Amino acid sequence: MKRDEKLRAVIAKLEEVYGVEVWQPEKRSVLNHLILTVLSQSTSDWNRNLAWEALKKSYPNWEDVIRLSPQKLAAVIRSAGLANQKSERILEILKWIKKEYGDLNIDFICAMPVEEAIATFTKLKGIGIKTMNVVLAFACGKDIFPVDTHVHRLCRRLGFVPHNASPEKTHYLMQEKLPPGKAFSFHINLLKHGRQICKAQNPLCDRCPVFDLCEYDLKWQRRRAE
Repeated sequence: MKRDEKLRAVIAKLEEVYGVEVWQPEKRSVLNHLILTVLSQSTSDWNRNLAWEALKKSYPNWEDVIRLSPQKLAAVIRSAGLANQKSERILEILKWIKKEYGDLNIDFICAMPVEEAIATFTKLKGIGIKTMNVVLAFACGKDIFPVDTHVHRLCRRLGFVPHNASPEKTHYLMQEKLPPGKAFSFHINLLKHGRQICKAQNPLCDRCPVFDLCEYDLKWQRRRAE
């Protein structure tokens, strides 16, 4: 089976199992989504949400946040982990946006070409390709494929990208291969599959609906033995 045929087969099978996720406009602003994504780096969704709730409860407006010291902000978002680093980066991001655009509102990036938005914001510390892809996909509904830990693992196990591909390389390779309009739903379904079945440790291969299309059992086990 050719790679593009295999990709379409995996997409279809996961849609049978998990459904077809359709993007819905977000209630939160793009800036809210951006900072939430920064908070999510190297932590669990639970800890990220705790930090986010504490931040919005203490400082509902970004104009209030931008005036905080890094130490005070770090104390509020402590549950997200790496609080000192994240607080400095969040403040730098907010101050850059304020200086560059005169307002703490970046909803306009949804109207920007994807590559322009990525190039503009990935210049800032704390904002990488993954962060911008998440924001553009979830906040703006762009047909773009974010690559997190689960997605990266599954794309390699399924043989869609080389075993040694970086997450950034995986994004670009998969973005080229995916059928138009499938990036968001496939991303969500890979997340679900990675959390429920294709786990990092002890994947439940006997329950996997795409096991017959997967290269993990053959190639990865062989590498372990080498």
